[in-house]
Amino acid sequence: MTARRSRHRSAAYAALALGLAGSLALTGCKSHSSKKSKTSKTSSSSSYKSKKRRIIGGGAAAAGAGTAASRRVPDCFPSTYKVTFSQQSGPDSHVTVKFKNTTSRDCKLYNAPLLRFNNAKNPLPLLQGTPGHLDGTRLTVPAHGYAYAVIPTNTAAAKGTEQKSVAIDFMGISASSVTHGPVTVNFAEKRLHVSVGKTKVTNWMSSIHGAQLAAGVGK
Repeated sequence: MTARRSRHRSAAYAALALGLAGSLALTGCKSHSSKKSKTSKTSSSSSYKSKKRRIIGGGAAAAGAGTAASRRVPDCFPSTYKVTFSQQSGPDSHVTVKFKNTTSRDCKLYNAPLLRFNNAKNPLPLLQGTPGHLDGTRLTVPAHGYAYAVIPTNTAAAKGTEQKSVAIDFMGISASSVTHGPVTVNFAEKRLHVSVGKTKVTNWMSSIHGAQLAAGVGK
């Protein structure tokens, strides 16, 4: 009887040990699987956040590039319907040169218009002096806005004789550079009477009054 009991107890202990080993193995498996799942979720979340940051960053960079591009202001272009001339008589006689920006976008003008009346070799001198590379002026003309320059003709020499035509160039930042032109306005075709002699032209101004004051014919 003693030997049988001993064998039964040994078998029971062996079964119990086998069961515990299986339980521990299963627990370890589950723990490893859980850790792996958590690591996978963390990695996936981190990857998603990283991608999200890249997308947001890329969008911001694209928006910045678009803003920078929209801030670039192109040069204004002359044409016979954009540049018009008119002459005022009296003690403050002067010729007004008016430019209209016919586009829906701002454009920029530099210094003064270069005007060659009757195919003259040299343009009309600038009233405010010849600009250099560093002291040139720039005027931004808003969409559908205007810019003005004035030629004083309030003396006999300044008024001179009636002109037939004028060629117009748009100056660059310095006196030696030209951005666009020339275009020619035929005064006879447009039925205009413009008399210009030994005189000068002002820089482009944003208002007619400002241009008149610069020419010494405004009050």
